[in-house]
Amino acid sequence: MKLLVCGGAGFIGSNFVRHRVRDHGDEVVVLDKLTYAGRRENLQDLDVELVHGAIEDPDAVAQAIAGCDAIVNFAAETHVDRSIHGPKDFVDTNVTGTLTLLEAAREHALARYVQISTDEVYGSIEEGSFTEESPLQPSSPYSASKAGGDLLVSSYTHTHGLETVICRGSNNYGPYQYPEKLIPLMVLNALHGDRLPVYGDGMNVRNWLYVEDFARGISHALTHGAPGEVYNVGGPDEAPNLEVVRTIIELTGTDESLIEWVTDRPGHDRRYSLGSEKIRALGWEAQVRFTDGLARTVDWYRENTWWWQPIRSGEYRAYYERHYGRSLG
Repeated sequence: MKLLVCGGAGFIGSNFVRHRVRDHGDEVVVLDKLTYAGRRENLQDLDVELVHGAIEDPDAVAQAIAGCDAIVNFAAETHVDRSIHGPKDFVDTNVTGTLTLLEAAREHALARYVQISTDEVYGSIEEGSFTEESPLQPSSPYSASKAGGDLLVSSYTHTHGLETVICRGSNNYGPYQYPEKLIPLMVLNALHGDRLPVYGDGMNVRNWLYVEDFARGISHALTHGAPGEVYNVGGPDEAPNLEVVRTIIELTGTDESLIEWVTDRPGHDRRYSLGSEKIRALGWEAQVRFTDGLARTVDWYRENTWWWQPIRSGEYRAYYERHYGRSLG
């Protein structure tokens, strides 16, 4: 099929594009705003059409959507810390942008629209795992904007009969992830001998999902998911942040003395966990355990300095200094 992949130059989006082009032979058009986290370099080994534009811009969407069979929407502002200090960008992209795409999908009578969402729309859970029927209780401007986008998607199925599917993934990690997120931040800091900033007591628990497993889960939902349904795609392992950091220290041969305890962020959710029985019923299973996936990820960053060196010398360095109150080494 011919897919319009919005946000396809970002971390998860580019891994999904790579999966669809190489494993399914799809023709792919990528619509991406190319903000700090959306990079042409993420697609440089792929034969795809790249349209530079925002999903909240109807003209850019109209240009990109021509001849496409389906939309898969990864385009989003995603970093919780940035949403606390600048929530408007999150509403513009995650809510208004989603609405713009839904209108275009309806007007062009597309066969399917897939919205990529997050476990964070459910809030925090002390025990057990969220199901697709769990109430939405977002805790941050980021997760609230994603929940708003999800509700719009569902409304277009009920009101207009648009064939939509929502995929809510747990915490993804792997190649091409911008280093504001926990794992690539810690990996690159460890490789450089920089301090490793850990929020609070480091015991916030996340459900870790290797990005290639998520790409396959989204493909299952795209092809086999029932219209109007939500599918949770959770990882096979949970771990507190401090354990993740200590494992990265072992994998990079550094020392725990690099750990720096920093003030916890406001409203920091304690634990996420997704039940994935519904997507497994479509034939999907996570294939990569966290220990193996984390080792692969560390190796990828160690071997691909060409990808991250420009990041650590650009906007990211200024962001890091503002956020953590000190410069990178």
